[in-house]
Amino acid sequence: MKGRLYVVGTPIGNLSDLSPRAVETLKEADFIAAEDTRVTVKLLNRFDIHTPMLSYHKYNARERGEEICSRIISGESCAIVTDAGMPCISDPGEQLVRSCIDSGIEVCAVPGPTAAMSAVAISGLPTGRFTFEGFLSVNKLSRREHLNSLVREKRTMIFYEAPHKLPATLEDMYEAFGDREISIVREITKLHEQVIHTTLRDASEKYADGSLKGEIVLVIKGCGEEEQQPETIESAVMLAKTRMEKGASASAAAKEAAELTGFKKGQIYKLLIEN
Repeated sequence: MKGRLYVVGTPIGNLSDLSPRAVETLKEADFIAAEDTRVTVKLLNRFDIHTPMLSYHKYNARERGEEICSRIISGESCAIVTDAGMPCISDPGEQLVRSCIDSGIEVCAVPGPTAAMSAVAISGLPTGRFTFEGFLSVNKLSRREHLNSLVREKRTMIFYEAPHKLPATLEDMYEAFGDREISIVREITKLHEQVIHTTLRDASEKYADGSLKGEIVLVIKGCGEEEQQPETIESAVMLAKTRMEKGASASAAAKEAAELTGFKKGQIYKLLIEN
């Protein structure tokens, strides 16, 4: 193997999903860049792989990325892995790939499981077109702004979420999207794999207690024609009033209605305070 970066997909739960090519690549690489060496060593032990590792994660991505690129340029080959799934998807490996490309280093894919693709495939929702939105922000305002920007998205939407954030996320999704179909896919390929086909209203009520645990992917139906946003300023003002009834200030309600309808915030706000 000449000096290259190999982006190697690893199992998202079931270790038997590691491909023969991935095993070969991990064995033959000069070193492995792992998100968490304590996690990756369990995989390496399972397949009798003894390649040396170094850590590469969001907290050391800059300095460690420079080191990795330097070693590859000198002729070594590196395999990058994440704790589970395909590296560089909602993962700091994205930065390493960019650095390698900028340095003229060849980057090769060794495909493996991905939670997003696996989840949408078994969600029962339309798969012809979809959008991957990754993790939502932990900041409530940023999270709501992200969701509001997707209200008129017609494609199926895929999100990753941590179990401790799920109740708030489901509540915000119901607030933004209304009562859409959702598939909650948890623990894919693991012993307790589960796919919950429900609606946002029911999900936000049933799982408000934080009872769902494990790795979670949310797959949500896109906006249908019947959900298209109002086309008149009067309808936009009514939407803002609805937001105010739920506790939003006039300014915040006008801003949110503007984002959802395309009308100017000031235009909506003026009519809002006049009525």
